[in-house]
Amino acid sequence: MKKAFVVSIDMGYGHQRTAYALKSIAVRNKIINANNYKDMPESDRIFWDRSQSFYEFVSRFKKVPILGSILFAIFDATQAVGDFYTDKNLKNASFTQKGMYPLFDRGWGSHLIKNLDDSCKGKNIPFVSTFFTTSFMAEHFNYPGEIFCVVCDTDISRSWAPMESEKTRIRYFAPTERVYDRLKMYGVPEKNIFLTGYPLPMENIGSEKMETLRSDLKTRILNLDPNKIYQRKYGVIVEKNLGTLPAKSNRPLTIVFAVGGAGAQKEYGIEIVKAFSKEIKEKKMKIVLVAGTRKEVKWYFEKELIANGLDELKGVEIVYEPTFEEYYNKFNSVIRRADILWTKPSELSFYAALALPIIIAPTIGSHENLNKQWLLESGFGIEQKNIYYVKKWLMDEINGGSLAKIAMQGFVDGNQLGVLKIKEVITECCGS
Repeated sequence: MKKAFVVSIDMGYGHQRTAYALKSIAVRNKIINANNYKDMPESDRIFWDRSQSFYEFVSRFKKVPILGSILFAIFDATQAVGDFYTDKNLKNASFTQKGMYPLFDRGWGSHLIKNLDDSCKGKNIPFVSTFFTTSFMAEHFNYPGEIFCVVCDTDISRSWAPMESEKTRIRYFAPTERVYDRLKMYGVPEKNIFLTGYPLPMENIGSEKMETLRSDLKTRILNLDPNKIYQRKYGVIVEKNLGTLPAKSNRPLTIVFAVGGAGAQKEYGIEIVKAFSKEIKEKKMKIVLVAGTRKEVKWYFEKELIANGLDELKGVEIVYEPTFEEYYNKFNSVIRRADILWTKPSELSFYAALALPIIIAPTIGSHENLNKQWLLESGFGIEQKNIYYVKKWLMDEINGGSLAKIAMQGFVDGNQLGVLKIKEVITECCGS
């Protein structure tokens, strides 16, 4: 397999989660964080740090009445995705590019690209980035190898295409048909766009035959359809795709609640535990609260569980790891035994293809609104309803078998093999 420099940023989880799925092709098995690497110039570090701090502040400040909404609306306008059906010329550079490229002219990113160029030692090593800015840097500073950009949203703004989009040599991996079409509208040559699907973790899938995913889904169907309503109605589909199901499940119904990288919405996790405390005590249900790499979120979960007298519950697990790589591996292991993934519609929206019905938490930002729309239109998830009545409405969904239907929909219509398709394209473009 052709090895590549896999480049990401550790601002939130989206770009990193996308990159770590491709770790098997990374040079020296290492993901390069463009905003945090050895010997990075202090001027570059200051810019990246300020960008991250501002994004996290805006995400949390959004909850402040009036002022929070105004500030977030101004920030979100710079990332907004325009109407798909329009007569406007979308090839012109956006506000984002007009502010970004002058920074390249001042040297931002040149150190990163020169270091990678020097380490190539004459070899044609592809540059694979999960963030558009670093792809633009590679092109601007004339990186000698092939440049690829992996998109990690279901729809994208003009910001993902470079300033002179029609002349770009960046090749894009599109996770959805909408992204494929958007890139063409933004001026990227069609020959530079590959519809691959999102790179999901192969450890949750197995080989091309998806034997691991099929095995996990068999148990999930049992937990999500306790009254066998879905199985009676769609048993032919289940049999065709999964074969014979086990006689009974070997674990309790399991909900994974995942907090985003900025730590927003953590209070919902505690409300879920409170609502289902009886079922958890009776070992009929398990709740996994995912704090990611956020120690303060882990502390919040622990403090609130103690305050509500729930810290003794054996069926509540908190997932926290100090580094993203440790968290990524732990998370992928945890969701193999999950039945429901509850999260805001970030890059985790694509995990619906792992046959996980998504409970869609309230969105933060326009790109999440589009991810939510994609989930609902695809039949991959349902919106979170009033959190204080969660026991009523969620059990209605489970008892009626509708979440089992959503899980199977994700399996049948989802695109699970993005990693293999991306590897195939890189090999074809760059040789083995």
